[in-house]
Amino acid sequence: MTAHATEPRLEFVQCLDALDLHKMAYWEWGERDNPHVLVCVHGLSRQGRDFDTLARALSSRYRVVCPDVVGRGRSDWLTDPLGYQVPAYVADMVTLIARLNAHHVDWVGTSMGGLIGMGLASLHNTPIRKLVLNDVGPRIQPEALARIGEYLGLPMRFKDLDEAAEYLASISAGFGKFTHEQWLELTRPMLKAVDDSPGLQLHYDPAIGVPFKAMSPEAAALAEQMLWQRYDSIHCQTLLLRGADSDLLTRETAEEMTRRGPKAHLHEFAGVGHAPMFVADNQVAVVRDFLLGTA
Repeated sequence: MTAHATEPRLEFVQCLDALDLHKMAYWEWGERDNPHVLVCVHGLSRQGRDFDTLARALSSRYRVVCPDVVGRGRSDWLTDPLGYQVPAYVADMVTLIARLNAHHVDWVGTSMGGLIGMGLASLHNTPIRKLVLNDVGPRIQPEALARIGEYLGLPMRFKDLDEAAEYLASISAGFGKFTHEQWLELTRPMLKAVDDSPGLQLHYDPAIGVPFKAMSPEAAALAEQMLWQRYDSIHCQTLLLRGADSDLLTRETAEEMTRRGPKAHLHEFAGVGHAPMFVADNQVAVVRDFLLGTA
């Protein structure tokens, strides 16, 4: 497979959790021996194929690796749903980077993937060289969390791809405008066949919502404090992307992130909420220019 392939390789790495071992899937683009590695990590209920367009655009310059965070996509589901937590995901990414034999990586993280990136980038001797945070920061609006909680983990079943795409579009208006074919491409990897019956279901463990829905206001306030501490410990070059209509990352929080910690460079995309999906050419260009040093 060449660096210009239109489809990725599917690989797996074994990781340790509190109770057992689990396999984490990852989608790999570009040359296996390319020392320049880009890790792209998706949002809470999504999966690694969200980055197909971005990966195709960058696979001639990078070995692009897009994991399915445990509980999503082709990765295993955890025995204990309380294991679906950001610190555990950070540990899985450390295992992944060791598997890749990468001394340094660049990182693009959407929403939850950005929180994982913040956690890893804040550590001493972090492997992250450049960090892209896509519509996420230490302070997350409770209204957005409530909106996500309304659909996260629901046992949805669909008769076909079109019905599933219509549903996912209804809960993902913030992603922006797409052609019908683009939206189908974003939807297909989100689905899997239902065992022993016709139809399709979402390709994630409904139990990923257990820790999310168990979060109390007090725990959320403590988590925000800890996330700011993590953010203030980051020293790598950081690009902060924000959908101008985002209900999760406010402009106030984004501007604070330009003054604290790594003093992120902020770029907003008009006509987008939570979160930009790197399908539009202008979104890909902003990330490419930052990562390749032309911005």
